[in-house]
Amino acid sequence: MSIIIDLRGPQGNAFYLMGYAESLGRQLSFTSDEIESIIDKMKSSDYENLVNVFVEFFGDYVILRR
Repeated sequence: MSIIIDLRGPQGNAFYLMGYAESLGRQLSFTSDEIESIIDKMKSSDYENLVNVFVEFFGDYVILRR
């Protein structure tokens, strides 16, 4: 079962997505450095980049609805 996040609602907020990436990264046993690198990559450009990076690392576990 996948987790669904509706990007049109409050869960689509960039800060929510970064926080969720950190939490999910911990649950998946990513190291602190790996999580920090993912968050930095998410923040490196615009919102679309943030979403794409999230999908790159967590797309097997989370479905983002637009």
